Amino acid sequence: MTSDLLAPLDLAFWNMESDRYPMHLGALGVFATHSPTAGAHAADLLAARAAAVPGLRMRIRDVWQPLAFGGATRESDPDFDPLNHVRLHAPTSDFQAVAGRLMERPLERGRPPWEAHVLPGEDGVSFAVLFKFHHALADGLRALKLAAGVLDPVDLPERGPRAVEPPRDLLSEVRRLPGRVPGLVRGALSDAGRAMDIGASLARSTLGMRPSSALTSAPSGTRRTAGVVLDIDDVHRVRKTVGGTVNDVLIAVVAGALRRWLEERGDSTEGVVPRALIPVSRRRPRGAQPQGNRLSGYLIRLPVDDADPFRRLDTVRTAMIRNKDAGPNRGAGAVALLADHVPALGHRIGGPLVGQAARLWFDILVTSVPLPGLGLRLGGHQLSEVYPLAPLAPGQALAVAISTYRGRVHYGLVADAEAVPDLDVFARAVRDEVRGLVVACEV
Repeated sequence: MTSDLLAPLDLAFWNMESDRYPMHLGALGVFATHSPTAGAHAADLLAARAAAVPGLRMRIRDVWQPLAFGGATRESDPDFDPLNHVRLHAPTSDFQAVAGRLMERPLERGRPPWEAHVLPGEDGVSFAVLFKFHHALADGLRALKLAAGVLDPVDLPERGPRAVEPPRDLLSEVRRLPGRVPGLVRGALSDAGRAMDIGASLARSTLGMRPSSALTSAPSGTRRTAGVVLDIDDVHRVRKTVGGTVNDVLIAVVAGALRRWLEERGDSTEGVVPRALIPVSRRRPRGAQPQGNRLSGYLIRLPVDDADPFRRLDTVRTAMIRNKDAGPNRGAGAVALLADHVPALGHRIGGPLVGQAARLWFDILVTSVPLPGLGLRLGGHQLSEVYPLAPLAPGQALAVAISTYRGRVHYGLVADAEAVPDLDVFARAVRDEVRGLVVACEV
């Protein structure tokens, strides 16, 4: 049981979700085809291949035993049926509209928490697949591996043999314990200091805050999605002209797009500097128990109130440098690391409250999801577009996820459909912001 026990952060995600705010990730992939039956064939392939992927058989089960009381574990579902998870829909002309409605629906908690929805295109030259994975089952990287298990095989470069550590018996571990005590004490004191630092930073981050009402919402439980595709060469052109990293440019684009969007709505941008959470994955050491997600993050204020695009980029770059210098273990963005210090029963009882408190921590999520540079296929059909979709925290209206795939940047946008009925306007603002930056670089 120990090896399958949910890590504290996974347990937190499992307990904080509600019907209106499910904690699943998504990815909408669009495949090019020349056959009107390609979508149905893809659904058959996904169901057949899912049966052979062990990770897709794992369900989440509660644990009420000593040492893990109130926790949960991943275990193989003896009644697993891929047909309960892979669904073929009617042809559609709008993949994003269907994806938004499907992202509203929580995953069934009694089964392995994932789904694959195949959406044939009415045009007959494309189909889409919406993958949904609960965050407790798989984060971005692990979800990618699970999805890759049902796509067409790809030739990966061979990896060298991994060094194997010699096993340690219990007696040798006991003998080593006295020498480890000082280090364990120092570690505990360091953790306590880090926790106090994170709490103080979080308190400071709320001072003087005036987020736009467009970034907050009442819990309607509705979802709308949209996607934007950019040329990575345009992003590199801006980076080389102005400086910073590709990630700096992509975050600054969000700030500029928010400004354009608010102005088109007729909302004031004066003093609007929303806090953006930039997640940072912190992998657990190999062999650590329990395995699973360990997330930190950087918290920065997006300079939406600044009319100059180059100053916005410089502000983002400076904030990211400051966060990187401090490291991902400190600052308000590292609140998720505190999950490791909460007992399992505490996550179960306090999960709903933690979810509601997200609005006090950050105003918008801007996350990067890595993708392989290799071309992916399903049934021989090329994956041409892929939009990552992040979960929406309670009380928040918009989340942004970004992936780079085969020379193009894909922005996946998820919004509360009632709070942001004009998500297409924000998507257009993202494209216009990049165009504006490129033109400004040429002047």
